[in-house]
Amino acid sequence: MLAELRIQGLGVIEDATLDLHPGLTVVTGETGAGKTMVVTGLHLLGGGRADSSRVRRGASRAMVEGRFLLPPSEEAEEAEEAEAEDDTADAEDADDAGVPRSALRLAADAGAALDDDGSLIAARTVSADGRSRAHLGGRSVPMAVLGDVTNAALAVHGQHEALRLLRAAEQRAVLDRFAGAAVAEPLAAYRRTRAAWRRAVAELARRRDQAREMTREADMLRHGLTEIEAVDPQPGEDAELVAEARRLADADELRATASAALAALAGPPDGTGEDPDAVGLLGEARRRLQGSDDPALAGLDPRLAEAAALLGDAAAELTDYLERLEADPQRLEHVLERQAALKGLTRKYAADVDGVLAWAESARAQLEGLDTSDEALAALAAEADTLAGELAGHATTVSAARREAAERFGAAVTAELDGLAMGAASVQMAVGVRDGGGQDALVVDGRTVVAGPDGVDEVELLLTAHAGAPALPVHKGASGGELSRVMLAVEVVLAGADTTPTLVFDEVDAGVGGRAAVEVGRRLARLAATHQVVVVTHLAQVAAYADRHLVVDKGGLQAVDGTDGVTRSAVRLLDDGERVVELARMLAGTEETETGRAHAEELIAAAAAERTAAADDTGAGAAPTPIDRGAATTRRSGTRRSRRAG
Repeated sequence: MLAELRIQGLGVIEDATLDLHPGLTVVTGETGAGKTMVVTGLHLLGGGRADSSRVRRGASRAMVEGRFLLPPSEEAEEAEEAEAEDDTADAEDADDAGVPRSALRLAADAGAALDDDGSLIAARTVSADGRSRAHLGGRSVPMAVLGDVTNAALAVHGQHEALRLLRAAEQRAVLDRFAGAAVAEPLAAYRRTRAAWRRAVAELARRRDQAREMTREADMLRHGLTEIEAVDPQPGEDAELVAEARRLADADELRATASAALAALAGPPDGTGEDPDAVGLLGEARRRLQGSDDPALAGLDPRLAEAAALLGDAAAELTDYLERLEADPQRLEHVLERQAALKGLTRKYAADVDGVLAWAESARAQLEGLDTSDEALAALAAEADTLAGELAGHATTVSAARREAAERFGAAVTAELDGLAMGAASVQMAVGVRDGGGQDALVVDGRTVVAGPDGVDEVELLLTAHAGAPALPVHKGASGGELSRVMLAVEVVLAGADTTPTLVFDEVDAGVGGRAAVEVGRRLARLAATHQVVVVTHLAQVAAYADRHLVVDKGGLQAVDGTDGVTRSAVRLLDDGERVVELARMLAGTEETETGRAHAEELIAAAAAERTAAADDTGAGAAPTPIDRGAATTRRSGTRRSRRAG
């Protein structure tokens, strides 16, 4: 649950803190007072695009900070047990009172720490020069991480989102979102198979279309491999040959050096040398020390014995080296020829022998992809056909799941319209297929269709305005006011199927009035039984249902940089008396008339009575209304929320 939202330096809001109710919180205010900055702040908190023009003039930055309450462990366990009884898929992932545990895992992975009261703090800053920063639990995080966490905890339904629903692609996305895992799981399998199918088809076409060029390239690779295999280079052989060639070429000089060193250690081989050698001198030193009665001198003998052993080993190795060192002109010639052969390879294929061997390995791999033989093409064609069959199966499953969900979605939206003064209208989500050919052509049930990234279906939202009227695309079959109500009904149905704990509505009631406005408020209030709901509205009929009413007040002008100043707005919580005044203003444009106040009091009293009656009906086991998605879950959620609110 989003318990608190603080906004600083954003638009007309200099510094404001919003304390949000677990149920329905409404935000009202005069035009231009800054109500939309609340939603703008939530968009920023959700990782939305940062616009420096939104930074308040005179401020160095805008900052939005949200405090999310986490579900107590006891309530989390209770929620899991209750959801498991109803076979709800999100039992292990969310609790309606706090941040979903999926979001908590994301936050923990990012190193975020909980506040002292156990809440999670998310923050976003946008500087006047356009730079943006994100923080989570006191830790700087990438914008995407902040968005992942906050979007798992809250969803914003606004006018722009409603307008997007008029697009065909968005309507398909809406249906998939409503269907949930029933579509998501087969669609994921479809997309994986489609990627493999497209690769196989593209590779088959490439080999067929570029057979001549591929044959030429394969011949060049085979020639190189034949040349390399004829020489048969070994890893590191070029460096070894360089050392051997140098040794063979300098054999006489090396023999003289080794002989002199051996003579210095052990004397000349014939024993005729007059100069003392190291071994002999060391032996003399040992004899003298061994003849001493002084323990200190005698104690040096073991060390001299060790030195004598080392000198003996060195002399033996020098002797062995001299015995093996021979001037071999034939071997030298062979080494030089081998070096020339290897150099011929390194000039063509790589800088050294190891690079030549790597080129050969790569060439062998490339040859496998350049096989244009009939056998290779037949194998690729068979693979593509197999994948096409699997893809068609996945597409059929996705289409069936969408059609089933479309029936439920249309019925739910139609039921909502009945309460929005459009009882004669009905909505259906039509699911068809896209006929066509091209590179994405796929045969499904004997019909050639286009296998796009989202399946083979075309989805369209249709409206039947009244009995006997044709079903038309919603943007053609609805007037302006009707379109607003249809979009609101769609949003409410989507929100009812949404497991996100906090739902934000930004004036989705635009264009609605009268009795329909009361129904909008009633539906949002019922939705607040299972979700935390925040509504930015201009309708008194909606605001009357609030559990908590916040108003954005337009204050005076604040001088900035020598100008006349910029508007300063603040957000405050209304008590019961102030609510009456605000609703009267929203109804009549002024709070001064007794009639306006009486009407406002009547709205508040009617809303309270309806909510009490609805709670009693639910407790008595009455049939759920269209907004009540699963009465049992609603009752449990409402009970837990009441305990928390108390």
